[in-house]
Amino acid sequence: MILSFDLDDTLIPGRNRFPTEKQNLFQKALGLEKVRRGTVQLMKRLKAEGHQVYVYTTSFRSASYIRCLFLSYGIWLDGIINQKRHDRTCKAEGRKCSKYPPAFGIDLHVDDSTGVEMEGQRYGFKTIIIAEEEEAWVERVLRILHP
Repeated sequence: MILSFDLDDTLIPGRNRFPTEKQNLFQKALGLEKVRRGTVQLMKRLKAEGHQVYVYTTSFRSASYIRCLFLSYGIWLDGIINQKRHDRTCKAEGRKCSKYPPAFGIDLHVDDSTGVEMEGQRYGFKTIIIAEEEEAWVERVLRILHP
């Protein structure tokens, strides 16, 4: 299965504030962003189970920055979709939505936005919406994957 994760306010704190993973000196020195507590554990488990893990963000962060950020935590991402790639692919398909995981072969998308959830219902893709205050989000994702 291919799973994708949003960055802003889902895995990286922005307007939403949640506990984050500890950063090492390398990450601090490079000024890398902090990721939500549980991200590393979850992504490593998903990869160990044979899933592919993508980041799908509407930010304009470069793919190389995103790859470096997750590599600094020991996670190799199988795919990265940023705003530039999303626009290029979805415009070619004539789609006007904030995210469209099926265009990239993604089976399940994890996000914080109820708007993305509505798009999933409208366009037929699966989402898991994670709230800012949801501490057991990792367990919920795993329960959905392993009913």
